[in-house]
Amino acid sequence: MTNEALRLTARITGVVQGVGFRYWTARRAEELVLRGTVRNNHDGSVQLIAEGSAADVDSLVKWLHSTRAPGRVEKVEFEVSDGTGEFDDFQIVD
Repeated sequence: MTNEALRLTARITGVVQGVGFRYWTARRAEELVLRGTVRNNHDGSVQLIAEGSAADVDSLVKWLHSTRAPGRVEKVEFEVSDGTGEFDDFQIVD
């Protein structure tokens, strides 16, 4: 990762568990060459951490807000910060 990498930390709520949301989010992140994790939270939301270029992070945020995201996304709470480089790839975490 370069110093220009950004880190997206997001909490997605709505109908986002049991609908393939983590799988499709991971596929989209991999297409964008992002690194990080996606996991289900106990409260029914999904936690997403993704690092990569500003353009790729922005593309993922736009995808999350689009009708192409699986399930029914009601809200995406997110923040963007400097990337840490801690991830080697993108993984679904149980």
